[in-house]
Amino acid sequence: MDFTGIQTRILSDRQAHLPASVMAIGAFDGVHRGHQQLIRSAVAEARAVRVPSVVWTFDPPPKVVFGRAKPLCSLTEKLARIAHLGPDLIVVARFDRLYAARSAEAFMDDLAAVNPTRIHVGHDFRFGHRQSGDTDLLATRFAVTLATPVACDAGETVSSTRIRALRAAGRLAEADALQGPFDGAKQMVGRLLTADLRFQRT
Repeated sequence: MDFTGIQTRILSDRQAHLPASVMAIGAFDGVHRGHQQLIRSAVAEARAVRVPSVVWTFDPPPKVVFGRAKPLCSLTEKLARIAHLGPDLIVVARFDRLYAARSAEAFMDDLAAVNPTRIHVGHDFRFGHRQSGDTDLLATRFAVTLATPVACDAGETVSSTRIRALRAAGRLAEADALQGPFDGAKQMVGRLLTADLRFQRT
């Protein structure tokens, strides 16, 4: 699809199949500046090796499903923020307690459907039942690149947890600076991508 100059396909995890790809995986709650760097790295590598770039994410974010946090943004905004970073494909896995109960091996089987030549991921990424899978296990089946943490001007690591803490303290400008801008054009892209995802899921 092509919205406001952005060419991005969006599929559910059940529909994604590719002969090769470079992938970024994460909940990407808020798609903050750290997430943006991780995704851009994957997109750049995919372009360099001439394979599709894939962002694999979850809706709702796992922390939200288990009641540990409220989402930093809607799915509409999340998809728009990701799409503006230029991936060829966004894969959205519907996350619930049944999904969380699946084995780590089953999740890696899902990833194998897009044949990633490399996966870009945060160092603390966990997956599978009781978070039994980690980046070391992921690396037994795929080439893995761990993202370098991004720090703010104050030297603090940019994270969804820090953004939530800043918002809770009323420091909204600082929180927004860590998350990055979001405008009306992106909102339109997000609405269209979300509508497309819902159509694809039926």
